[in-house]
Amino acid sequence: MLMSAPQPPPQTRTDAGLAATLRVTIGRLARRLRHQRTDASLSLGQSAALVTLDRHGQLTPGELAEHEKMQPPSMTRIITALETRGLVRRTRHPSDGRQQLVEPTPEGRQLVEQDRRRREAWLARRLAELTPEEKSTLRRAATILDRLSQT
Repeated sequence: MLMSAPQPPPQTRTDAGLAATLRVTIGRLARRLRHQRTDASLSLGQSAALVTLDRHGQLTPGELAEHEKMQPPSMTRIITALETRGLVRRTRHPSDGRQQLVEPTPEGRQLVEQDRRRREAWLARRLAELTPEEKSTLRRAATILDRLSQT
């Protein structure tokens, strides 16, 4: 007996329905991944800033705020909290004495790596439950979701 491909739920057949379903589903997945965080004492903003610094290296507070789409005063508070915990350090900008650069400390980089490994391990365990066809669909969807997240 041949099995047909699963049909999408009726609510996802329109753009509005798909948008609603994606919003709920992606939000739920994001919450599940947040529960896997290594250090839940960091705020989500602090974690995001630390990850951005780990990915991009030294940034000015303004550049970091821009990456994270937040106001500079809010980013200053986040940097201060991370610095107090020894996860980032500030240094003088080499060409502009009015500016500072922020970068993760070795402890900050280690925390980001532990967090990344823990979340990816959780997600890998969940992916192992899927069929090869479902994984193939997710591979294609990941590219599209990434493109949606950039706009």
